[in-house]
Amino acid sequence: MPVRSTILRALCAATLLSSLSFVPAAFAQSQPAQAQMPAIGEKSIGGMVRGANGPEAGVWVIAETTDLPTKFARIVVTDDAGRYLIPDLPTANYEVWVRGYGLIDSPKLRAKPGMRLDHAAVRAPNAADAAHYYPALYWYAMMKIPPASEFGGKGPIPANITQTDWLRQMNNVDCIGCHQLGQEATRTVPAQLGHFASGEEAWMRRTQSGQAGEMMTNRLAGQFGGAPYQYFGDWTDRVAKGELPKSTPPRPQGLERNIVVTWWEWSKPDKYLHDEISTDKRNPTVNGYGKIYGSPEYSTDTIPILDPKTSEVTYFTLPHHADMPLSLGPGHAGALDPLQPSAYWGARRLWDTHANNHNSMFDKQGRLWLAAAFRAADNPAFCKKGSDHPSAKAFPIERSVRQIAMLDPKTMKYTFVDTCFGSQHLQFGFDADNTLWVSNGGTSPAATAGWIDTKVFDETGDAAKAQGWAPFVLDTNGNGKLDDYTEPNQPADAKKDMRITAGSGTYAVMPNPADGSVWYTVGVFGGRAGFLRFDPKTKLSEIYFVPKPAFGIRGGDIDSHGVLWGSSSSGFLVSFDRRKCKGPLNGPKATGDHCPEGWSSYKYPGPGFDGFPNTSAEASYYTWVDQHNTLGLGNDVPVSTGNLNDGLIALKDGKMIVLRVPYPMGFYAKGLDGRIDDPNGGWKARGLWTASGDRVPWLREGGRGSRPLAVHFQLRPNPLAD
Repeated sequence: MPVRSTILRALCAATLLSSLSFVPAAFAQSQPAQAQMPAIGEKSIGGMVRGANGPEAGVWVIAETTDLPTKFARIVVTDDAGRYLIPDLPTANYEVWVRGYGLIDSPKLRAKPGMRLDHAAVRAPNAADAAHYYPALYWYAMMKIPPASEFGGKGPIPANITQTDWLRQMNNVDCIGCHQLGQEATRTVPAQLGHFASGEEAWMRRTQSGQAGEMMTNRLAGQFGGAPYQYFGDWTDRVAKGELPKSTPPRPQGLERNIVVTWWEWSKPDKYLHDEISTDKRNPTVNGYGKIYGSPEYSTDTIPILDPKTSEVTYFTLPHHADMPLSLGPGHAGALDPLQPSAYWGARRLWDTHANNHNSMFDKQGRLWLAAAFRAADNPAFCKKGSDHPSAKAFPIERSVRQIAMLDPKTMKYTFVDTCFGSQHLQFGFDADNTLWVSNGGTSPAATAGWIDTKVFDETGDAAKAQGWAPFVLDTNGNGKLDDYTEPNQPADAKKDMRITAGSGTYAVMPNPADGSVWYTVGVFGGRAGFLRFDPKTKLSEIYFVPKPAFGIRGGDIDSHGVLWGSSSSGFLVSFDRRKCKGPLNGPKATGDHCPEGWSSYKYPGPGFDGFPNTSAEASYYTWVDQHNTLGLGNDVPVSTGNLNDGLIALKDGKMIVLRVPYPMGFYAKGLDGRIDDPNGGWKARGLWTASGDRVPWLREGGRGSRPLAVHFQLRPNPLAD
């Protein structure tokens, strides 16, 4: 909900009196002498932003238009002297305004490219109006965490739930793994749900809403015994009574002021996107200046396709077998129908997918490979016991709920690639066969390494011949080769190797450009979390668990030297470097805790929960590594989704850099990639692409009617570069 228009008009009319208004200490700053505004090009809008005390440094200037084929916005940050320049705008009429910490939005002014437009910043009249613009993290950190004395069966929390379990679910798993918590829509209770005697009651009803209601209720009321409702209710009750965040976010500093954010609306208001793809990770000039493809997961079979050059959005509906059921219900993370009506959409069925396209990857030829279903879950005979397929002989697989498909954008031909193993995330290897490696993520009954030799598939069209899979087996007998193995939960046998389940299975998949191995994040939803290594040559695996005090992991990636990076559940970016391991990497003791020296951690920006000092409540979903300097910060820079910081977070030379999307508030991404449109094109021809990946776009600023966003982040050499 925007700040009340009456307050806005009154303050705009009395800008000179704003020295009496609320100015948090975090935003106080010395003002430089007045600087000259550089020339403004014919495609740009620029000017000065001044407040009552002089130039406003480190605030955002937003230019938005609905004149293009889809809604478009470009956002920049003011420099030390309060100057701004919004570059390379398409021809259109724009509304331009200022947003910043310590302020409320300035009046929206009309402008066209080529104009100078100065703004009067409007100070927030009080702490509450200032906090309205804080990222969700600052509100979410107000949530109370049960003390250690409440665990172990000493309170209402089930005895098998530990405080670490609780924190992991509150961080980047479960509710907060699908959408933000802490933005205005979740720190308040929708009036449409009715009146409740307490916040606890309200959350019991709220979390039954929509097609995720069954899943939320099973977790909160089932596994966690209903205890979380008390804490969620207490949080929103305190917010309703006027309690505010204890800390304030800093304004953008340094390189953060050089960021240019551009977004386009795409898809439909009642659908969501899980991810996007713009290029081949290995060769980021593939598809230069080309279209961006969305992945809508459970919401729909129709993928949006954005042309950034024209701002046009087109659609393609993913085919499937005629007798295929919807990819909803048992075995899926979404029900066929709402458990209770939604405050926003009533009892409507919004999600109606068969394809369940989780993510996609470009190959070097510019073709799109999709983690997408096209048939029922029962596998073909070549996957099962009794088949003569080499992988099935060793480890048969009966079911997979999501397979792989390939789309050629030049012809829009869509090809089914039937796989025995399920698909979650996809990544191409660095080998001559262009092997496509796949994580399962619970889409198969057992975790396996799965791959497609795309060279063989291109030559033969035979999916069975092109694919292979293998279980994850630790070399616990230490002889360096794959032997007979014990099954999970069987006693160890000194003469045998050991098969592991990898907790809840594999999640992120990361081919190593340094040595050809393939890594995964594992234990995301259950079991111990960490990184898992698979050697395609020996078919042996290694496991490395996240060491305490860190815990949990979600998405991850790998740099060109083979160093792994991941979003942990403890508010840290973690890394693992196998080269630092001092002890044996196989043998009876190499079962996950044998290389703590390989791990490092870096705290995400923002406050942590009370009682947990030196942590952050940031709930990063995924980390991606910029191996090819597509953003401009250098090679091998890890970039995490800052899911409660409303943007992305890069680690450069040990320092966290926040790339925030200040408008609309509530931005939440689940993945990203980087593209170089022209190696000789400077900063304008490179950047990161991502999508708003939350399942509920209507919880963002703007409410119902808001559409998913495709977002482009660019880094220019200074805040006024044109």
